[in-house]
Amino acid sequence: MSVRHRDGGIEERAWDTAPATFLHPAAPWRTFRWYEGQRHYSGTYWSSTTSDHVIYESRLELARLLFADFDPSVRGIVAQPFLLTAVVDGQPCRHIPDYLLTGDDGPVVVDVKPACRLSRPEVERTLGWTRQAVQARGWRYEVFQEPSPVVLANIRFLAGYRRPWLFSPQLVEELRSAQLDGMTLGHAAACRPGRPGPLVRAAVYHLLWNGHFTVDLGRPLSSSQVLRRAS
Repeated sequence: MSVRHRDGGIEERAWDTAPATFLHPAAPWRTFRWYEGQRHYSGTYWSSTTSDHVIYESRLELARLLFADFDPSVRGIVAQPFLLTAVVDGQPCRHIPDYLLTGDDGPVVVDVKPACRLSRPEVERTLGWTRQAVQARGWRYEVFQEPSPVVLANIRFLAGYRRPWLFSPQLVEELRSAQLDGMTLGHAAACRPGRPGPLVRAAVYHLLWNGHFTVDLGRPLSSSQVLRRAS
């Protein structure tokens, strides 16, 4: 395993002995490119999980970033965390996973691939030996495909309320303590008569993003959605 440090230096470690903490400060192995006519969408996303920007090389990778940033169990996100090299069936192989997620459930190595590409022999082979290497050391491996459009749209919308400094700490604390469990989003937005409704609604969305409250993300967000306090 080869890791690129933020100062540009490269360090190699044996795959089966390097701890996950070794990868937390890693810089992306490569950066995205811009050129006329490119077919994919690259950029950077400000993550509330890391309080830093994380790169992505496609809209599908951005979707996985949104899901990771929304997941309260995820504590760290590293893009293109390492270059993994191996010899498979006598042939040298190289692969750069898309993300490393760390948190309560241990490290998760993520590759992002559209469903239409998974049946390609070269993709099957690469993902196969990568999965075997990751799982052999007790880590989890995930191949992320296109998610539910409704769930993605809801999380993308709530991501607009992820920046904590945009909200009044006093108002957020009031809403945390309020009896909103079982209340609709529409009623929650009007539950503080002395405060402007749009600010209250935005703070409720912020608490949804933080996981303090939940709603059914399988349905489009609306004022009739019922809030539930997270366990």
